[in-house]
Amino acid sequence: MDLTGSIIKANTGDLLPENNVLGVAGSPRKNGNSDVLLKHVLKGVSHERIQNGSVQLRDIMFQGCIGCEKCRKDKICTGLNDGISLIYSRIIASKGLVLVSPTHNYNITSWMKAFIDRLYCFYDFENTIPRAWSSRLAGQGRKAALVAVCEQKYKKDMGFTLEAMRIPLEALGYQVMGEQAVFKIFHRGKVKEDAQSLQEAFVLGKKLAKSLTGDRQ
Repeated sequence: MDLTGSIIKANTGDLLPENNVLGVAGSPRKNGNSDVLLKHVLKGVSHERIQNGSVQLRDIMFQGCIGCEKCRKDKICTGLNDGISLIYSRIIASKGLVLVSPTHNYNITSWMKAFIDRLYCFYDFENTIPRAWSSRLAGQGRKAALVAVCEQKYKKDMGFTLEAMRIPLEALGYQVMGEQAVFKIFHRGKVKEDAQSLQEAFVLGKKLAKSLTGDRQ
């Protein structure tokens, strides 16, 4: 299926972001702790009457950026037509974004890394050395919230998990409204027993939703 025509049209500026939230989970484990935490963040979003939806990267057939650079001309990823191509319009249309990943080897999962790399297509580059760049998602009031979950109990053991999500999103023009780091959780769905972490995820969702409407209280 050739998806590029509709995607490019969606990226021309005709589709401006709305006050809704897209949650993206990067865990390979179904019904695991990342899934549970994302659900509670989105419950907080729903509590503030903000529409939302979610994407499980493990359920999408896609690959990482291949460095073809076609997006520099086409303004969207045209070198690949896969599952990520299907959700570009949802990313563009959602002013709010939630990323959730467990820690794999001191970093985000390979699924989340590949997803973030596929957002490269939203950059514009100038013909300078080194090339100056800007993001077409910037200046639109986009907000984000981040969640990372780790088996170990110290921040150093989480490594770069939060940073690997925060730095690329800020470069794209998102304002990160809050982050949650959850420790000492490993077994599938075990975080369901951690009432404090679930409440923190809920509050994080509320904070994100309120930031989209201009309510900071």
